[in-house]
Amino acid sequence: MRYGVLGTGQVGRTLGGRLVELGHEVRLGSRTADNTAAVQWAAAAGPRAGSGTFAQAAEFGEVVVNAVGGRVALAALEAAGARNLDGKVVVDVSNPLAFEEGELRLSPVESDSVGEQIQRAFPHARVVKSLNTVNCRVMVDPGSVPGEHNVFVCGDDPDAREQVTALLGEFGWPAERVLDLGGIREARAVEMWLPLWAGLFRKFGHGAFNLEVRRSR
Repeated sequence: MRYGVLGTGQVGRTLGGRLVELGHEVRLGSRTADNTAAVQWAAAAGPRAGSGTFAQAAEFGEVVVNAVGGRVALAALEAAGARNLDGKVVVDVSNPLAFEEGELRLSPVESDSVGEQIQRAFPHARVVKSLNTVNCRVMVDPGSVPGEHNVFVCGDDPDAREQVTALLGEFGWPAERVLDLGGIREARAVEMWLPLWAGLFRKFGHGAFNLEVRRSR
């Protein structure tokens, strides 16, 4: 598969690198084609890796991964171009967080989500929210955390959710540990997990943890 990964931060580079290791072709996108982090990543990742603008990455990818911050996600996807997203699965791993006056803030929260905003702005894209509830290393190596912990998917297109579930399987997430929450409206709930995640990060001093959902039979 060809993947366009939008974002040159740790999350984008980690996801892109793992996709290359799995045999996929990846173009890492940023605001400018000469972004130093993207160019260096592509040179180190090998011949299946490349870099370019948001638009070039989105055009290249059969699947597009939004790995920029949630508060700039719409701007990045607008730069990528609606025609480069139409009909494609867009995996949104972002969270709408920022630190203001020393405290973590979410916006939107409760009555909306970044996932929903993206779907509204790009109605012909097939948006699936996933992986935003874990550290980027856990995203691509769930075995680094012991136990049968879970990851979530939600999106309005059932086939797109199945496709993302299969991708998660390539990352090492067994299908029974991927919890399908249904439509993209459920992105509100998984985005609101972030303040608790941040609190646990402060307590543990690292991001190598996740939650496990247990239920009675």
